Amino acid sequence: MAAPALQQPSYLLANLKADWTIKPFHQKCHELSKIIDEYPAKELHAMFPWLVESVFGSLDGILGGWNLRYLQARMAEYNIAMDFLDPSGPMMKLVYKLQAEEYKYEFPVSYLPGPIKSSIQAGVLPDCPLFHNKIQFPMSGLLLLNPFEYYMFNFASSLIAPKNYPPGQHGSCSDSAYFVLVNTYLKYFLPTEGNVPPSPFSDTRGTVASPAPRSPSVPYVGYGGHSTSLLKRHITHQPSVNADPAAQEIWRSETLLQVFVEMWLHHYSLEMYQKLQSPQVKEPFMPSEEHVLVVRLLVKHLHAFSSSQKQEAIFSSPSPHSHSSPLEELKRVVVQRFVQQKLYVFLQHCFGHWPLDASFRAVLETWLSYIQPWRYTGEKNNTQADGQNRTVPDKWASFVQENLLMYTKLFQGFLNRAMRTDLVNAKNALMVFRVAKVFVQPNLSEMIQKAEQLFLEPEHAILQRQNRVFLTPSHGGSFLSSRQPIGTDSVFKVKSHVYSLEGQDCQYNLMFGPDLRKNVLKLIQIIGQARQTAKQISDHSTEMAANNSFLSWFSIGSSDQNHTFNGGEMDDMGEGVKKTHEFLDKALDYLCQIFRLNAGQLSQLIVNVAAVDDEGASKQLPDCIPSENGLLLTDLGRLQIINGLRRFEIEYQGDPELQPIRSYESAFLVRLMFQISSFINARFGDHMETLCARQDLLGSIGRHYLRSSSKVAEHRRKSPVTRQMRERPQRARLSLRVLASYRTLLILLLLYMLLALLSFGVLSSTGLILLVSFLYELLLNFVHEKLKTP
Repeated sequence: MAAPALQQPSYLLANLKADWTIKPFHQKCHELSKIIDEYPAKELHAMFPWLVESVFGSLDGILGGWNLRYLQARMAEYNIAMDFLDPSGPMMKLVYKLQAEEYKYEFPVSYLPGPIKSSIQAGVLPDCPLFHNKIQFPMSGLLLLNPFEYYMFNFASSLIAPKNYPPGQHGSCSDSAYFVLVNTYLKYFLPTEGNVPPSPFSDTRGTVASPAPRSPSVPYVGYGGHSTSLLKRHITHQPSVNADPAAQEIWRSETLLQVFVEMWLHHYSLEMYQKLQSPQVKEPFMPSEEHVLVVRLLVKHLHAFSSSQKQEAIFSSPSPHSHSSPLEELKRVVVQRFVQQKLYVFLQHCFGHWPLDASFRAVLETWLSYIQPWRYTGEKNNTQADGQNRTVPDKWASFVQENLLMYTKLFQGFLNRAMRTDLVNAKNALMVFRVAKVFVQPNLSEMIQKAEQLFLEPEHAILQRQNRVFLTPSHGGSFLSSRQPIGTDSVFKVKSHVYSLEGQDCQYNLMFGPDLRKNVLKLIQIIGQARQTAKQISDHSTEMAANNSFLSWFSIGSSDQNHTFNGGEMDDMGEGVKKTHEFLDKALDYLCQIFRLNAGQLSQLIVNVAAVDDEGASKQLPDCIPSENGLLLTDLGRLQIINGLRRFEIEYQGDPELQPIRSYESAFLVRLMFQISSFINARFGDHMETLCARQDLLGSIGRHYLRSSSKVAEHRRKSPVTRQMRERPQRARLSLRVLASYRTLLILLLLYMLLALLSFGVLSSTGLILLVSFLYELLLNFVHEKLKTP
């Protein structure tokens, strides 16, 4: 692919496209690296958009590119792709080469998240500075981006582009090349130690131009539309020639962070959230589990990045003459000013719209990661002597206050989900345990209560102090600045947080108030019911395992053709039930500690659960109302089924002879016996019906062997059926399907072998077996009839 120096750019791109489909992956990357090293930016400019699309795929998802989301470490191309896309690799060298020449590339507005796209199409400049000075007027539907921005926009977009799994490329998200690259870029451009490495490549002028780096003299402000003038200062400011070199490099960190936040989190507008907070609201975008896991990675790294701020500057008061480096300034505000608002709305949507299944774990862990920044400081917190949860340091009280809704409102959302979830399932029980374990950490409940008390302080009590905050010169003219002057009121900080996210007319529901406490008590009752149901399942699985043992093959009891569990499934169920018990027991203990429930209150709740369960044990059906089409579930009945408190005895309601062939049956014999039975029933059906109608001993025997309609109807009352099915006439008929069961055949074989040892012939053995079976069934029928007689 090496080309002469006089080759035109069009030829270079044409040759690349021609070779792309025929050359092996490693050779393509090697030759691309040589081209990037040898060619000037002018000739590389035309190939850059094509190369980006070839790597990350098309924005519409039709072209998969390198399929980084499904490229696993076990694959041969993995290391080659990672080296090529490394922050110090050939691809980034190409970006910096083009950056030095100030080339611009077009990115369609139609592929931006919904709120950003709607804002631009309506002619309103988005709040985020990332989009300023990039929109063409009159509106062309395109953003003009520098090479670094264009690269990061396409990289971030490839996560949310609609794509299908390539054949045979299923794997763990955390092992994919995309996930690892996100982590690599975050560590490189948002380092927890040292500064951002300078651009390793330069043009003939010796520097790589930055589009508009932030001056240290310009403070950070909230990117929520609260300070338009300051945002304009940020965008239009140009650094001086003698500016700090770190200030010239920090623009890459800001750009990467804003692109990730806007493309991954800004899919739901705050205004829409405040107007429509209903789970019934349908949104055009629903994140995938992989998307949420990458968001969690972003949250965890930003906490570590923020916590790596120099200790002397974290809680110190600002001074008009004090200056910190741009990177330290970014660390100070990165979580609150860049992530908090959009992540809150993102999580709220997921809590309200995510399916009620175990995949919600990804959303849950993202939330729990955000509300525990102390886990990512690298410090060792104080641990209690008994090995219980670690104490949350007091210095994090300010974080709790500034993120109060993240703790309280989302806890309420999780509580509503938990009460509608099957907690007998070990994976769902684990999620309840995880949340309870986080909130039971010593000091955390007290911090949340203190923040709620600050929010409830009357407005007039802080009005005078609030005005002083606005007039403080060092405050930068914006109440959203994180660096508060001495005497700033925490009350105002909490109130501004709540009102900015929920609106001025929000009705705040206290986490430790009476309403939420009622829901917690209800959840505790549901947990108690789930524990009791899990115990019943455990006992039943043990019993079934015993019945399915080898010795049960020698029993003469009737086989259950509706039974579908094998021994292996019972073993797995038993293991899951053990885990369920463990998770729910610990969750109960933690909830009692969080909401200060004593042992007596807990015992009373559990006793009430047991009493209700015993009272309803006689009627196994869930709560229903009768209708002309059968039984209809009520809302209570649905809740009982979800939590395993009640269940229908589901049985096959069709023709018993036409049930699917079971694993314990011979398919050939099932079909043969059906044909023989059908011939006999067609030939002697009327005689069998007359026999079953008799009220003497012969009629009783006939009804027992010929499966009369009364016996079937008796079983059907245990299962929800329509009136038409209940009223369907059931004719007496002979069934020989039992002879197709492997168990029956084995028993017969053993009996014939035993009788052969006693010198019985085949005919005599057959007659003896029939006689004994007839007498045995006759005895059972006699006992059954006696028990039915009042």
